[in-house]
Amino acid sequence: MDEIRTVNRDLTLAGVIVVAPGEADELITDKQKKTLDALHLRKIDLADRVLIVNPGGYIGESTSREIDYARATGKPISFTDPAPAAT
Repeated sequence: MDEIRTVNRDLTLAGVIVVAPGEADELITDKQKKTLDALHLRKIDLADRVLIVNPGGYIGESTSREIDYARATGKPISFTDPAPAAT
């Protein structure tokens, strides 16, 4: 999350409107996880492009689904670290 906050700040100060993923400081329930997953997809719908913050090239399961969704909806995608091979 620290990397996401840094990218959010840098882009915002550069004049970019950032629609960042939600975050929680504590464990969340399965219901809350499903709600956040759906919300992230709606945020992708609002976005002009999607920037994946992937330190060290890491892509988690939820982020992988969001990438697939963004690709399916034709959103341009970029990565902070080298992009993994397309699947």
